[in-house]
Amino acid sequence: MSQADWLSHLLQIITVTGQLEVRCAYGAPWRIVWPRAAPNEIPYHVIVRGRAILEDPDSRTVQELESGDIVLLPHGSAHMLHDGSGETPVSTHQSRGAAGWMLSENDARGERLDLLCGRFFVMPPHDRLVRNYLPANLVVRAMKNRGEEDVPSASSQLSGLVSLMRMESAGDKAGGRAILNALSSVLFTLVLRAASEAGTSTDGLLALVRNPRLAPAIAALFADPARLWTLPDLANLCSMSRATFMRQFQDKLGRSALDLLTDLRMSMAANELRKPGISTEAVAEAVGYQSVSAFRRVFAERLGMTPGEWRRRAHNGEKPADMQTETK
Repeated sequence: MSQADWLSHLLQIITVTGQLEVRCAYGAPWRIVWPRAAPNEIPYHVIVRGRAILEDPDSRTVQELESGDIVLLPHGSAHMLHDGSGETPVSTHQSRGAAGWMLSENDARGERLDLLCGRFFVMPPHDRLVRNYLPANLVVRAMKNRGEEDVPSASSQLSGLVSLMRMESAGDKAGGRAILNALSSVLFTLVLRAASEAGTSTDGLLALVRNPRLAPAIAALFADPARLWTLPDLANLCSMSRATFMRQFQDKLGRSALDLLTDLRMSMAANELRKPGISTEAVAEAVGYQSVSAFRRVFAERLGMTPGEWRRRAHNGEKPADMQTETK
């Protein structure tokens, strides 16, 4: 793993699981509306075949999608997909698939749509890293590899993954549900990789990692969050003055480098506090705090509870929703 592999470092800190929930087989006209997702859930959609219009009122996005497009909504926004005709949608009927997902169909005879819909689940407080640092929606294209390169791109890898998901969702084989959920988890990572490679994001973390001037600081923060970083240290890595570094980082990310560092450390601390027998003092030191009182203060500010309370809730096996923290 290279020093610049921020995504592997991120996924060593946070745990993301996926679940395919609905396969839609529609003829136009059709329309699907999703309410706002729970704070630790990220809806996703895969356009296997056909076209769709995505409307996301929160980000004021109206985007046309086509076969091979994959949509993630990291902020969990309420949203709608429709065929774009403006006609009254034909009613749908559902049946339960053998692998646990739902098949939703209609009897309309217009242009066909084959759509896979599901959710990713991010345990708190790691959902902060997703919602605070990724855009409201991500759209990437799964493209077949034309053999022009020896090393396939993330978009061509996504094409193979989507094909596997389609075959598993269409079949009735042993282990189908487990395979679909495992493929969904891989989907999250490949979509972020593809979005990073494409360089289409103009702000947020995906823009920073492709910024040649700021990327060294991002790589360093993700590779070693527990190090006693200072702003001059990070600015020097980027060959900038402290003031220029702070301004450019804030402009691109919408948050400071120290905000990102703190959120990384709090996610690490939450993981450590789940381990039996480790003291709060040891956790504070492990995530880069020399003062345990400072660590307790920051933890309570970011997560809304003390490290001790977090530990008790984790050990009592409370569900993620019971431990959910708010983004700031």
